[in-house]
Amino acid sequence: MNKVFANADDAIHDLQNGDTIMLGGFGLCGIPENCIAALVRKGATNLTCISNNAGVDDFGLGLLLKTKQIKKMISSYVGENAEFERQLLSGELEVDLIPQGTLATRIQMAGMGIPAFFTPAGYGTEIAIGKEVREFKGKMHLMEHALHARFALVKAWKGDTMGNLVFRKTTRNFSTSMAKAGDITIAEVEELVEPGALNPDEIHVAGVYVHRIFKGSNYAKRIERKTTSIK
Repeated sequence: MNKVFANADDAIHDLQNGDTIMLGGFGLCGIPENCIAALVRKGATNLTCISNNAGVDDFGLGLLLKTKQIKKMISSYVGENAEFERQLLSGELEVDLIPQGTLATRIQMAGMGIPAFFTPAGYGTEIAIGKEVREFKGKMHLMEHALHARFALVKAWKGDTMGNLVFRKTTRNFSTSMAKAGDITIAEVEELVEPGALNPDEIHVAGVYVHRIFKGSNYAKRIERKTTSIK
């Protein structure tokens, strides 16, 4: 099976209007920049995007919000995007806010084939409305369902043509779980090598989970918020 594609546009060729997509990264760190740009060019609409956050106004998922291609965001943190706020308050955008640990675990459970789990996070809040509640050791827990997506888009530091992936430092955050939770996982990498070139002990996602891979380019690697101090 040849998993190597020429570029992001070829890799997402069959992504359709209304699809549910997971996008790896945290803030602007480790996001699939090339795939997001290809989604903008493709013009797919009514997308449901699962991501820790929604980027900023002119970068990351903010680009898809700007073109109004996203119908629903399933996220944990969305505080850096003014366009996201405007669309939410105007009713243009559906939003499902999930506690960060719950979001990460729902994705992880999908990759592990576990349909649901119980967590105390969110009990007694609006998050609990309509959910099954059980008591464990005197503490109330909510039942949360695994979170699946038709496509998972991730960005890794290195990958081989078999789809094995190596992430660099914190860029693995949501990406390693998302890569296992998508029906079709697409990985863009900074460096694409031949099988055997990666140290097996350093591989974070095995190639069996990755369906398509390509070498990305022109990474901006933006910083979401830069804090400096004067002593």
